[in-house]
Amino acid sequence: MSNKRNIYLKMKTLEEAREIIFQRFSPDRTRSKETISVPDAVGRVLAEPVTAVISSPNFHLSAMDGIAVKAADTFGAAETKPKELSVGTDAFYVNTGHVMPENTDAVIMIEHVHVLDPNRLEIEAPAFPWQNVRKVGEDIVATELLFPQNHVINPYCVGALVSGGIFTVPVKTKPNVLIIPTGSELVDWRKTPVENLQPGQVIESNSFVLGKLVESCGGTFTRHDMLTDDPMKLKAAIMDAVNIGFDMTLIVGGSSAGSEDHTRRVIDELGEVLVHGVTIMPGKPILIGKIANTPIFGIPGYPVSAIVAFEQFVAPLIASMLGQPEPERSRVQVEPTRKIASKLGLEEFIRVKLGAVGNKIVAIPLPRGAGSITTLTEADGIIRIPKNLEGIRPHEPVTAELLRPLSSVNNTIVVVGSHDNTLDVLSDQIRFGHKNLTLSSSHVGSMGGLMAIKKGVCHLAGSHLLDTRDGTYNQSYIRKYLPDSKVKLVNLVMRDQGLIVLPKNPKGVRGIEDLSRKDITFINRQAGSGTRILLDYRLKQMGIDPSQVNGYENEEFTHMAVAVAVLSGAVDVALGINAAARALDLDFIPVVTEQYDLVIPEIFFKSENIRILLETIRTPEFKHRVQALGGYSTERTGQVIL
Repeated sequence: MSNKRNIYLKMKTLEEAREIIFQRFSPDRTRSKETISVPDAVGRVLAEPVTAVISSPNFHLSAMDGIAVKAADTFGAAETKPKELSVGTDAFYVNTGHVMPENTDAVIMIEHVHVLDPNRLEIEAPAFPWQNVRKVGEDIVATELLFPQNHVINPYCVGALVSGGIFTVPVKTKPNVLIIPTGSELVDWRKTPVENLQPGQVIESNSFVLGKLVESCGGTFTRHDMLTDDPMKLKAAIMDAVNIGFDMTLIVGGSSAGSEDHTRRVIDELGEVLVHGVTIMPGKPILIGKIANTPIFGIPGYPVSAIVAFEQFVAPLIASMLGQPEPERSRVQVEPTRKIASKLGLEEFIRVKLGAVGNKIVAIPLPRGAGSITTLTEADGIIRIPKNLEGIRPHEPVTAELLRPLSSVNNTIVVVGSHDNTLDVLSDQIRFGHKNLTLSSSHVGSMGGLMAIKKGVCHLAGSHLLDTRDGTYNQSYIRKYLPDSKVKLVNLVMRDQGLIVLPKNPKGVRGIEDLSRKDITFINRQAGSGTRILLDYRLKQMGIDPSQVNGYENEEFTHMAVAVAVLSGAVDVALGINAAARALDLDFIPVVTEQYDLVIPEIFFKSENIRILLETIRTPEFKHRVQALGGYSTERTGQVIL
């Protein structure tokens, strides 16, 4: 088998690929079944209709505490003409749930009975037939259909089944999926300590994620040992899976077009390649094949691509095998905070953070990297951009699929602006004290935060904009860029900003002036960020042209991102906060102590959520956690400056 690169077969649209799946793998009407106890059947799919064996209740029962009577014997009773009844003859004491005595058909509540003596009772109102009586079959009648086939048993169903005399039920066997992780670069986290990872090695996680997704769809999975990029080993593993009788096989990695991506060639030799490449992003390299009537999926190796491919192709097929409709997410109309560009010809799945701001739900796009699993863990929803569009304009209403309940979106504080590590602490501290409230932050720089307030798409912004004329922070920018907006300015922290370098400072960096050295590589923050403004100010002070800084044009959006660039050796130095350097055990050269504030529109300042936020930042617990990060002062935290 050669190491030539694959060439994608003609890529299919999402609709075409799904149609092929359901045409070639029609649901099995004779799927095997097993019989299990009713309590163990919760979440399982009935293989046959289930009918009641007995009625419920199976006798006439009293529904109240009181006396059982024949209704006809009480007619004529009135407040002005009470009627006397004899205990044991025409009145019988009963409790709730008791079988009705013979020849009785009504129950009078004990509160409406006057006891004259142990043998005589008096009533002042007549009873009507079947008053306060649970008749035979009131809930369930023997032989009636309780649940049809393909019904999913839930906890409520358990009560109905047992009440109807059903204690075991036939259910469809769970689709059994084999997951084969492939890639010579992969390591097993259960066998290789993190500190022993070598450059180029990757912790294998996709198979565990996909396995749990299989379980969430009603299936079960078996994880194969990791395979290196060896086509013969892959071929043997696939044939074993087919011979054992797995319902489907997922091959993780190797579906793309690289010289070490063997999945397409192996499936082509053993069976038939139905689809190789779908016009979606992420998830484009998905491969769908068929070997001996068994579906074989080549799942992309990037985590987000793998999940999207699973949700669009594997999950619907598992649902079909179980006779279930494809699961659908709730949808809501949202407004993107900024333009979202898209590639013509590809349907894009954009992960977004959501929050209710005023009378609309705003959507903040997250990074699109197919390898960034955190863009899914942080996402509240997904916007799908059709393949015939080049993007979505800002504030253009679009539909988002919800990944979280709408109630959580409505209880989200949306922060847009400058990044700071204390926002993570604040988010956690708020969640600890107020379980229904979350904080969602988007890092677009201080100026981006002010513009978000101007457009009305956030509840507050983080900002540390230095006025180089008088050394103050934020106030002059608010007056200039938000002249018509009434806002409050509240200090969050004072923080140390400086140069981040490798431990022991191997390049001997002393200050901003060294950024112009030819042997120094630098990574910058994005235009409009307070850190970028500080850098430009200091460079101008020193007479250094930005073009003299090697890497000035390379940008990142957070302090942690530039710190990681230093840690990885990609650059020699970055300008960022002390807390980011300390978090990664890097050295730090102080440049300035700056003021990081929260800019809050007055229309939200007195809201309950902002009140909770302000109370939280003023607590000793929050301040203690911030100080533990290093490089912060909380003496002014919570002060209203403007």
